[in-house]
Amino acid sequence: MTALVLCSLVFGVGLYVVLTRREIIAILAGVELMLGSANILLVALASFAGADGGVIGSVALAVLVVAAAEAAVGLALVVSLARRSKRSRVEELLEVKG
Repeated sequence: MTALVLCSLVFGVGLYVVLTRREIIAILAGVELMLGSANILLVALASFAGADGGVIGSVALAVLVVAAAEAAVGLALVVSLARRSKRSRVEELLEVKG
C-alpha cells in the first residue's frame, strides 16, 4: 500500500512539472519522474502478486534502459535546438523554420 502511495505522489509531481513548467529540461525531468514512478509500481505490484524475483528485475531493468535511452535522445534534441535557436523555452520554439 505504501508503494502505491509513493508512486502516486511521484507521478503527480512529475505530471505537475510537465504541465506547469516551460523549460524543456524541466519537462524532460518530469517525464523521467513519471517513468520512474511507473517502474516502482511495476516492481511493487509484481512482488505483491508473488512473481519470480528474476523476472521482476529483468522487466524493471528493461524499463530503466528504455527510460535512459529516451532521456538521452530527448536531451540531444534539446541541446541541438538550443544551439541552433539560442532558446530553451517551449513557447519560443513553437515556430520551427527549416
